[in-house]
Amino acid sequence: MTERPKILIVEDEEAIAHGLLFNFEAEGYDPVVVGDGPGALSYLAEHPHDVDLVLLDLMLPGMSGYEICREIRDRDQEIPILVLSARTMSEDRAHAFDCGTDQYMTKPFALPELLSRVRNLLKRRRLLKQAFTSSERDDYEFDDIHINFRTFELSRGEETHPLTTMELQLLRYFIEHEGAVLSRAKILRDVWDQGAEVSTRTVDNFVMRLRKYIEDDPAAPRHLISVRGTGYRFIAER
Repeated sequence: MTERPKILIVEDEEAIAHGLLFNFEAEGYDPVVVGDGPGALSYLAEHPHDVDLVLLDLMLPGMSGYEICREIRDRDQEIPILVLSARTMSEDRAHAFDCGTDQYMTKPFALPELLSRVRNLLKRRRLLKQAFTSSERDDYEFDDIHINFRTFELSRGEETHPLTTMELQLLRYFIEHEGAVLSRAKILRDVWDQGAEVSTRTVDNFVMRLRKYIEDDPAAPRHLISVRGTGYRFIAER
């Protein structure tokens, strides 16, 4: 990460884009604004290692934010993506998480909350990379699943799934707390480093994504078990 974290703002509403640009500069970041998906993807292709976080609108001309998010994830599993959208339906959130976003905020938004989320996403990415660099454990195996913490990949049989930073961090958290019942609030605090600013539904969305990778039947999980009224419990061996 550079000394001044670079934030790519993908937003076509000029007033919002300029407001974000001004406030991120005031916070000591190095923001760049593009107004559409092709422009965002071109910038990332030309600066593959320079961008530290993407702030992404969903309703953009020519190419939806969902498509952009998928394209970014095909190229880079680690970069944090924060969706900032006027779409408020739970289906929109779920679709965005399925496409690979790390967090989701709705418009209109409170600037202090947005800045807090950006700080935490950047911090968590930095700490996660440091932890993986210094860790003696490069991988982990359970059942027929192999997880490579350095390459951000999960393999099951002949299939290999790339994991986003938050997916890998959450999965690692479950592994380190195997057998323990973990509340959604605790997971949010420990993994996202956030409290009420992020909905507990975020945890549910990420768990559903992990289940697709590790469970024979995601609807009847045997590793990531739901604990009614509380949260989740990870069990390596069935």
